[in-house]
Amino acid sequence: MPLATALLAALALALPVSAAEQVVGLSAHGSLIQAQIVPARAGSTSTVLLLGGLHGEGASSAEVRTAVARYLARPPSARAFRLIAIATANPEGAALEFPPTGIAYREHTESNLLWRWIGIHAPDRVLITDADDSGFAAALEQQPVAGVGAIPARRGVTAAQVLEEKPPPPSDAHRELERRLARSPLELARELAMYYGHDFSAPIYINALALLGQLRLGHLDAVRALAEPYVDGTRDSLARANSLVIGGHLIFGELARRTGDARYLARVRAAAALGFEPDGSLKRAMPFNAGFSDSIFMDTIVLAQAGALTGERRYFDMAARHVAYMRGLLLRPDGLYRHEPGNDAAWGRGNGFPALGLALLLADFPKDHPEYPTLLRDYREHMRALLPHQDADGLWHNVIDVPGSYAEFSATALIGFAMRRGIEAGWLDEPQFGPAVRRAWQAVLGRVGAQGQVFDVSESTIRADSPEFYLHRAAILGADPRGGAVALLFATEMAGLR
Repeated sequence: MPLATALLAALALALPVSAAEQVVGLSAHGSLIQAQIVPARAGSTSTVLLLGGLHGEGASSAEVRTAVARYLARPPSARAFRLIAIATANPEGAALEFPPTGIAYREHTESNLLWRWIGIHAPDRVLITDADDSGFAAALEQQPVAGVGAIPARRGVTAAQVLEEKPPPPSDAHRELERRLARSPLELARELAMYYGHDFSAPIYINALALLGQLRLGHLDAVRALAEPYVDGTRDSLARANSLVIGGHLIFGELARRTGDARYLARVRAAAALGFEPDGSLKRAMPFNAGFSDSIFMDTIVLAQAGALTGERRYFDMAARHVAYMRGLLLRPDGLYRHEPGNDAAWGRGNGFPALGLALLLADFPKDHPEYPTLLRDYREHMRALLPHQDADGLWHNVIDVPGSYAEFSATALIGFAMRRGIEAGWLDEPQFGPAVRRAWQAVLGRVGAQGQVFDVSESTIRADSPEFYLHRAAILGADPRGGAVALLFATEMAGLR
């Protein structure tokens, strides 16, 4: 390294850094990849992203740090653009390819991570200090990055050149992100309803949640038509009973409320009956739960609906018993839920489901029931445990408490919904939780494309033997029934629709 470069790098490391720091993600071998963010002067909307270390820590990383130190030394009024800097983008020097292929973030981890993180943060220009950038700059300019939009880019830049940059005009990615964020909750709900909530061929919770969104938008006749085969004797909704199917029966409860049709109530009763022995006594827990935290949602909502629709207390008794059973099995001392008993990982959606389940259960649960205070405590303590794990972009991650695990869309929508419902019901304080809900909403809003594409939804999980299993679940980018359904649910909640 030339002496001048070495001195500048040392200076950059020695200077006090007041830039905000943000974790970008984890490399394939678990190293943290981090960004620094230096704000622009008031009124500037331009963002430049500076990238180095594409082949490991080296001179290009030092060049980034030098640029950051010099930019920070400027008075805030002289900073023409916001600067996002990633000094060591590829800590282990993994082979890179752009646009990336493979399963994110299991294959070509660093390539997929950089591509998606940069795309969703939508800078107006990307500057790369590496001369050999593995085709990154060309791909950024020629492709809609992570489905958002193209971004002008240059490689082989120096710190001095960074400091000479003029505020760039908005990139295609920037304009697309602004378009997304300008949508109202009702507008997003209507967009999502074009692509999700048109299938009930499998009576599972994913389809049912999307149909619930359609009901909230007033599409009662369309939903009734999809549900009809299960109430006219053509199909048995419990022919392949499992936890996902029991959760899917929530749509029959909603239809029963809205129509008074006894056929829907019969399907609710049939699913809820699975919680009782032949003599009518309560089972220890709902069947098919397999010890997964998902069942705090899947298996309780139909019980609460049955209780609310019939006035029979036994259904609420069984719902409370099931929650208590799952609490004893899965609740960690820190207030988060492990996904299943053999693995201590606090999976993102494995906490989103209990959040949703407790919020919906409390909405129907009688306040004079002796278990109501315990359920309300469970809900509040879970919300308080989740709150500090929301990241700077408003998201919860695929492993809630592991820095660098990827920011996960569906968990964010589920937790955001649960907090919003709690504020509206008076279970949570708006000053404490309202900002988190608004940030979660902005995060979800920006991560839904014009044709219902969603951004980084974790694939389904099976029983796992280590926390690392969850770090490498496929992150779906594009159309996804599960992600679309929970986003539609969150959008209708934010729109005030019931």
